[in-house]
Amino acid sequence: MTEVESSKYQKQLKVAWVIYTILVIIVAAVMVFVIAQDNEEMLFYGLMTIAVSYVFRPTEAFFKKHITRIMGSAEE
Repeated sequence: MTEVESSKYQKQLKVAWVIYTILVIIVAAVMVFVIAQDNEEMLFYGLMTIAVSYVFRPTEAFFKKHITRIMGSAEE
């Protein structure tokens, strides 16, 4: 892989992480402001949503597979 392709893959990888982070924030906000019914649930849903998203975060192989499929490039 050339430097240009590697640089392009790194940028795409950063975009994928930004999208993942934004989706996690949206899910946490929905859990806290729509589903939770009292302050205790708001705290629990807020903390647990973020904790679960960290524990079950996507791997580099997952991102590589989907970046290849969507963008047509991958780190070799």
